Amino acid sequence: MTQPRFDDLVAIIERHAQYDYATAIEGLKVGRTDLPSQAMHSLYEPSFGLVARGVKEMMIGETPVRYAAGESLLCTADVPVTSQVAEASPSAPYLAVHLELDPSVVADLLREQAGDLPKAPASLVTGKHPLSPDLIDPMIRLVSLLDRPRDIPVMAPLIRREIVWRLLHSEHGPLLAQLAFANGHAARIGRATAWIRDNFSAALSIPELADKANMSVPSFHRHFKAVTSMSPVQFQKRVRLQEARRNLSGAGTISSVAYGVGYESISQFNRDYRRLFNLTPSDDAATLRAVMRPGSTRGRQSASA
Repeated sequence: MTQPRFDDLVAIIERHAQYDYATAIEGLKVGRTDLPSQAMHSLYEPSFGLVARGVKEMMIGETPVRYAAGESLLCTADVPVTSQVAEASPSAPYLAVHLELDPSVVADLLREQAGDLPKAPASLVTGKHPLSPDLIDPMIRLVSLLDRPRDIPVMAPLIRREIVWRLLHSEHGPLLAQLAFANGHAARIGRATAWIRDNFSAALSIPELADKANMSVPSFHRHFKAVTSMSPVQFQKRVRLQEARRNLSGAGTISSVAYGVGYESISQFNRDYRRLFNLTPSDDAATLRAVMRPGSTRGRQSASA
């Protein structure tokens, strides 16, 4: 039986790629972009990604990364990312896949395998490698489930589990294994960043976050910065501003959006927003709403995976 090739994976991704990247499979995004994009700010959660065509230039924390066709990216903690699609055209759109990872599945599979994986550096939370050939077939089967919606609830979890197994036995394995170590620095900081993401509008208590991570306050500060490249306060601000930007595409006023994400000062919100996105909230809201209007093609210039 002929083994599928990378070109076969690219073809199935292109057939199902959407401009908004969303799919019917939980945790899976399959997207496209027809034109080079402006810089975008986001937070990557634990996930596995693949560029099928084109190039994306990124800053992951403070590290520059060129992410090109045939390369895969693994993130094992919440990390701030600034990215822009550098190579894309209507005839050769940028294509990418983004798959969220479940730490419990990683831990379960590690218990089933014999032998220990080499350990990745404790402060390392992202890695880029050429896509392992062993991942081509399960990735094709996962994306192809979009043709068979009835099969998704049963088959998608099984194929996602297989993908995690293949990743553990690829160059990403040592880094991925960190997700299963509850007492590792990345996992403990991950509990703190998850709390911030889920409670972004709440007041921040560093001692309480350090307690969640089972660390002293000085140790928590040091490891939080090593994992995310930000202080906890800066991380919360990034989450708040990204949530605000998402909300600005709707009908809310600038003040209601600012207060809704936890700001107490509209002027401070305006300053922070412009510093991150290079636009005032009102100007950005107008742009976002124009993109969301039916029939608009401007959204085809951006990508989130």
